[in-house]
Amino acid sequence: MDYVSALVPSVVMAVAFIALIVTMVKSQGGANKAKEDAAVDAALARAEADRPAAGPKAH
Repeated sequence: MDYVSALVPSVVMAVAFIALIVTMVKSQGGANKAKEDAAVDAALARAEADRPAAGPKAH
């Protein structure tokens, strides 16, 4: 029975990892993709607007 107790943690971690990957793959795209893309585009636009314009510097 020692081999069962040695394998249980590995099997539990493997199942948890597979469940995590499946959840990540299922959450990609779909109905929320447009909303997520719009949020990223808005954040990038704000970051670009807040950054000072890179122009020639007067010394």
